[in-house]
Amino acid sequence: MSSETPGSGKRSRVRVPRGEERRSGIAAVAERVFLKHGFAETTMRMVAVEAGASTETVYRHFGSKDEMFIEVVGNRTQELHQRIETDLESTGPLPVVLESVGMSLYGAIIMPEVSTLACIIVGEVPRNPALGEAFYAMAPGRTLTKLTSYLTDARARGDFIGDDPELAANMFIGLIMGKILPVRLFIPHLDDSSPAQVERHVREAVRIFLSVYHRGGARGGGAT
Repeated sequence: MSSETPGSGKRSRVRVPRGEERRSGIAAVAERVFLKHGFAETTMRMVAVEAGASTETVYRHFGSKDEMFIEVVGNRTQELHQRIETDLESTGPLPVVLESVGMSLYGAIIMPEVSTLACIIVGEVPRNPALGEAFYAMAPGRTLTKLTSYLTDARARGDFIGDDPELAANMFIGLIMGKILPVRLFIPHLDDSSPAQVERHVREAVRIFLSVYHRGGARGGGAT
């Protein structure tokens, strides 16, 4: 745990603006503290010191450290959800939509902030299962639900020929994430994925998925 006191580390403090932006400003500071110290070692007081706020102010915006961490994760994954949900609302061809979703998923997990937060959650779940449940609901679970809904609609249009859209959605996510997720969780320092390798992986995952679930088979292909 950090031994920092209110009178130390002044050069690293970030003064959070007053008003309606204060909560989001504190959350941004909290993310940096969590990434540096992990969940267990981070305290509300540490975040308050770094934010140039009082501990009482931090507690007024966030009732607990769990609540603060969940908001940090939610803020970090919000842009990903927006991209994926925009893709899944598209009327474009199934192969093109899936390739775009796959690139977004793969791109998210190789972001250092995202993979570090995921590692923190994995380490904390045995002591705090509710934290894992909250993360699953807002990130993997939400993506699974949206993709399942999309495939259900695609089946009604005749583009998707599977009997179980939820099973197919799980299979697609597994094809995209199965290789990179354990790398980012356990040996991120050995991840040397290049943009070309990411694109190749995603396109192959989409091709395999289409060969089973698309009326046009793998010939439907990804975007070129």
